[in-house]
Amino acid sequence: MTLFSATELAKTHREHPIFDGISFGMQSGERVGIIGRNGAGKTSLLNIIAGIDSPDSGTVARSREAHFEYLNQQPEFTRGDTALQAVTAAYNPEHGMLEPWELETRARRFLGKLGIHEPEVDVHTLSGGQRKRVAIARALMSEPDLLILDEPTNHLDADSVQWLQDELSNSPRALLLVTHDRYFLDAVCTRIVELDQHRILSFEGGYEKYLERKASLIDVQESTAAHQRNKLRRELAWLAKGAKARRTKQKSRIDWIAQMEAEPPTSQQRDIEIELGHRFLGGRIIDADNLGVQLDAEGDGRWLFRDVTWRAQPGSRIGVIGPNGAGKSTLLRVLSGRQQPTAGWVNLGETVSLGFFEQEIRDLAENETVIANVRAIAEYIDVGLGHDRYISARELCERFAFTGKQQHAYVHTLSGGERRRLGLLRVLMKNPNVLFLDEPTNDFDIATLTALEDYLQFFKGVLVVVSHDRAFLDKTVDTIWSFEDGRVKEYPGNYSAYLEKIEQVGAAPSAADAATTKNTTKPKTQPSGPRKLTFKEQKELAALEERIPELEARQASIEQALNGGTTDYTELAALSDELQRLLHDIDMATSRWLELSELA
Repeated sequence: MTLFSATELAKTHREHPIFDGISFGMQSGERVGIIGRNGAGKTSLLNIIAGIDSPDSGTVARSREAHFEYLNQQPEFTRGDTALQAVTAAYNPEHGMLEPWELETRARRFLGKLGIHEPEVDVHTLSGGQRKRVAIARALMSEPDLLILDEPTNHLDADSVQWLQDELSNSPRALLLVTHDRYFLDAVCTRIVELDQHRILSFEGGYEKYLERKASLIDVQESTAAHQRNKLRRELAWLAKGAKARRTKQKSRIDWIAQMEAEPPTSQQRDIEIELGHRFLGGRIIDADNLGVQLDAEGDGRWLFRDVTWRAQPGSRIGVIGPNGAGKSTLLRVLSGRQQPTAGWVNLGETVSLGFFEQEIRDLAENETVIANVRAIAEYIDVGLGHDRYISARELCERFAFTGKQQHAYVHTLSGGERRRLGLLRVLMKNPNVLFLDEPTNDFDIATLTALEDYLQFFKGVLVVVSHDRAFLDKTVDTIWSFEDGRVKEYPGNYSAYLEKIEQVGAAPSAADAATTKNTTKPKTQPSGPRKLTFKEQKELAALEERIPELEARQASIEQALNGGTTDYTELAALSDELQRLLHDIDMATSRWLELSELA
């Protein structure tokens, strides 16, 4: 069944075109992820499809038989409802009558999995993040034909994100969502739709397949865009390496894509460029001893955490995970000196210049322009690199993808993602040597995330980041602090290494296990070392070395034909089908060649 068909949609915001001439639709059971830069119109498009907003021109034809459920970023509830009432009321009896106890049990399960453990609470007394989780449970309970989600993973911890990912992957319902979570996109979606340059591009498959197809498309259409192609390939290489968070990936495939990552780029141009100097960091950075924080007398008196001792070392890269409300943000505030602990003490070294990027951006001047907010920090910064060591505020704005016209836009006109990007710029331009990031991925587009990840890769100081974004943690940290039953346990390695450890033991390991865990575990199928190939394997390897160049030559021939401007639909379809089969054959042949090469 066709759920909706959008034709030639156009939308303008404050006299600036967001998108123009967009046409696409969805069928029952499809799961489509929309990606694009902040301000590209992702939320506007969802609002139009859901019927919340109207396009300036164009039409949306929706199936009268289909039920749509829209979860926006600021959900509303009936006054006086408890969380449980809000969720149970969403069930549509047309799907079959349920006994009241069955309905309540199901609602409680949804709420519990999403971190709401007191379902009788008045939903209007909850925080914004908690209301968002109740709204997700309500949307799931409604069992719509099309579920529309705008940034559903914001405000969820990693376990809740994983549960929601599995729930949606196993559901027969159609799904249309906007999210920056790349693991989520790859695991859930059957199609990726990209908003780019006011237009729309559609790619079958998940996020990894999108990266492959987008890189191939750029190869065909823009030989001068080598910098963007290499950026996509680096992202693809990273996604493959972070396999543990998505459970499956061949090592030979990982290594092959890693070779693509190692290829020298032909251009240094980047869409968003974060390249700042480095400030000296002395030997004494942050000393914390037996830290503990207890809830106040109006709470239940429990300890959020206890006995946290840490001596920060140059190059420390810590990722903090745990359930919502466990105390992750509180720990960052205590370590930064912004909040006093109930027990223990913290000392910061004299050379520490601490940058703190918080969840809520509160320090922007709303009635000032973007450039004025940046100049309020400094007109120039000293990056300490080369002859052009001073970078102006205007150039920094350009590096953060604020164009000349956008620099003169008032802050109150910015989208949520643009506001956070401006807030990040103001933090980083102070050149901190200790950087605390509290949920930095919320509301950022993927381009901004990859730019921040590139910056952090070369950051020489101390990094502590609270995040539910498994992909971001995999790329930026080498140690995990996990909140478990009021204790903070340490696991060497990134999020994938942590996940592998807890999967091995079936639950979070003991503190003793955590202290001795090393990120050196290799799959049992990994060969222990080189060995001599059999005669049959030698012949197979030689044959592959001849066959792969032939396949690649045919690939180049087909891509040239597709780019030649033919309008014959039958010919285009046949060439496209052959190209897909050919790419699969090249992939399999190269993987086997790498496997045999490793053995040799």
